Amino acid sequence: MVDLWIEFVKSLIILFPAFAANAFPPLAKGKRPIDFGKSLFGNRIFGNGKTIEGFALGTLAGFLVGALETVLYPYLNAYAMEFGVTLPLMTFQIGLLIAVATLLGDLAGSFLKRRFGLERGADVLFLDQWNFILMTYVFAVWFIEINLWMLGLMLITTLIVHRIANIIAHRLKIKKEPW
Repeated sequence: MVDLWIEFVKSLIILFPAFAANAFPPLAKGKRPIDFGKSLFGNRIFGNGKTIEGFALGTLAGFLVGALETVLYPYLNAYAMEFGVTLPLMTFQIGLLIAVATLLGDLAGSFLKRRFGLERGADVLFLDQWNFILMTYVFAVWFIEINLWMLGLMLITTLIVHRIANIIAHRLKIKKEPW
């Protein structure tokens, strides 16, 4: 029988750098769009909301959280092993990989929204929440153990945390929309 609590705790090792990478770009208040204002099939490639500054800040934030986990890993894992659990190994490289994969997933979501003619800030259930987690999974599963239980818990957790974080960011006037 799978212990969902253990799988949830293990999934947090991957989620923390991903959440940091996804949360910090709006704080950059970037001015230089990643797509340089270019269009594809009549719509912007990504739009003004995806900036070079935001990508850089998101990468740094995700990497730093992953680096902190890397430094703390021996202590966290020793504690977890007292309960018979081995945490997924976090390294500096994996932390950077998670950060970049998260942001590439977010860009992929924006790319799809623009292809469907949706404006910046349009709420698309699941796409807005899962795009970055699924891309993180695709890249990270090659280097860190992520089982399907962990992936499922990551997706469910992200639905909840993403909504709460966006409501808070909206109230703090960091984001225009609460989604």
